[in-house]
Amino acid sequence: MIVGTGIDITEVRRLKQAVEKWGDEFLNRIFTKIELDNAKTRGSLYQHLAGRFAAKEAVFKALGNERLNWKDIQILNDKTGRPNCIILNGKAAKVDVQISISHVKSYATAFAIITKKS
Repeated sequence: MIVGTGIDITEVRRLKQAVEKWGDEFLNRIFTKIELDNAKTRGSLYQHLAGRFAAKEAVFKALGNERLNWKDIQILNDKTGRPNCIILNGKAAKVDVQISISHVKSYATAFAIITKKS
């Protein structure tokens, strides 16, 4: 059963500007250490980060859980490259999160579907 859906679009330029203005303070507030380590191995750092940012926003919208913060949501790819979302700190133990991320040079978008765990 679907509990919620969410979608977001992020301008790569705006994410890059935030990183240039606030640096590690911004990055460490939004992304987990594992997400940042993974992003540094990517060819298009800002596109990659913008996609993860959009995915987290989509999850926020889909869950509607005010207790969640940026670092409670972790987006990593599995061995096949498919993005996976993990809700950390026990804040959504009874749901599964499916996400899809896409990006081009200027924009990144993501969609999240939340279902009850069986």
